[in-house]
Amino acid sequence: MDLLNTLVDKGLRRELPTREEALAVLATSDDELLDVVAAAGKVRRQWFGRRVKLNYLVNLKSGLCPEDCSYCSQRLGSKAGILKYTWLKPDEASRAAAAGVAGGAKRVCLVASGRGPTDRDVDRVSKTIEAIKEENEGIEVCACLGLLSDGQADRLRSAGADAYNHNLNTSEETYGAITTTHTYADRVETVQQAQAAGLSACSGLIAGMGESDKDLVDVVFALRDLDPDSVPVNFLIPFEGTPLAKEWNLTPQRCLRILAMVRFVCPDVEVRLAGGREVHLRSMQPLALHLVNSIFLGDYLTSEGQAGQADLDMIADAGFEVEGAGTTTLPRHRADALGGGCGTRDATAGGGCGSHDDAGGPDCGSHGGGGGCGPCGGHGEQEQQPVGGVAGAGESVPAARTDAAGAARTDLVAVRRRGAGTDLAPNA
Repeated sequence: MDLLNTLVDKGLRRELPTREEALAVLATSDDELLDVVAAAGKVRRQWFGRRVKLNYLVNLKSGLCPEDCSYCSQRLGSKAGILKYTWLKPDEASRAAAAGVAGGAKRVCLVASGRGPTDRDVDRVSKTIEAIKEENEGIEVCACLGLLSDGQADRLRSAGADAYNHNLNTSEETYGAITTTHTYADRVETVQQAQAAGLSACSGLIAGMGESDKDLVDVVFALRDLDPDSVPVNFLIPFEGTPLAKEWNLTPQRCLRILAMVRFVCPDVEVRLAGGREVHLRSMQPLALHLVNSIFLGDYLTSEGQAGQADLDMIADAGFEVEGAGTTTLPRHRADALGGGCGTRDATAGGGCGSHDDAGGPDCGSHGGGGGCGPCGGHGEQEQQPVGGVAGAGESVPAARTDAAGAARTDLVAVRRRGAGTDLAPNA
């Protein structure tokens, strides 16, 4: 297939594909799917081998968000039955992080709902970063606290933060239909503030909100222009009680094509499979490992993921290996450009996000509120939970798929709400 041969050649050279080529990947048929995965897999292996980086979410503050992001269970006016609690203390957050580190995570992502942190919040998170790093030598810490004010990124960097996550989520053209309480430009500015402070920037997207192929390509190309070090790809979890509760638009095949397109556009960037993978990819998750080089271990912010041990088994069974703490995630050219920041130990050969020669950039998680925009599902227990998170099945939200006759299927998958059916306190 000429298209795939062209994209592999470009990916190995870190050359930007055209928008038409990116759109063509999304338009490929199911008959061509394995060819698409194999082609993007060549690019993934060129820059990251068969390594899979594990990341672990700690939900520092859940719910109670003043922003109106339509996709988020923590949004203003949300009727989703999620855990709601204010800030975890540093020692509580450190204990929660320890569960992920014990399971092999090399990065802990600290997420808090809200528009953005106050200066007091930054002090609080700084103490939490210090506590986690004191207990876990060599661990990377990414903060995801929402829109940043002047000087806050520098303070987080001084406290030991390695990265900052703030997702663009969707295209600039359609952003106003998803969120009205802040703008697309606000998000771009926060990513740039993180980069200016020397933090590894993490910024990604949410697919499945009813967007067009053009919207997906537009947001990925916008991310390419921002040049993040990592790009989390989230698949919408349509929580009941949110405006997008009925948006069940994704199939496993569609998710794989989206991941392949992201890999071709950002060949040497840490592409992270984030929120919604268990719901939408289901038994095809192992194929996604040929496209991404990073996943979250266990739960998300307000929904359950699959058990952490199941993640580790999946990686091993698919012929991949968990990336060790002493291995640099980013290719050498990106790690060197970052200047000794997160993930620079023992760097291997590589290149910038496509045709860019220098890095700067974003890193961490999935969908959440206008402030803490990490993956919408995650950890935040006071008591350390087993790796893989809460075991309770919780309340089910049926996923509406269509059969050959176009009728809705409600028997394929259920969203499991984190904390439901357990003894976990609502203010954990």
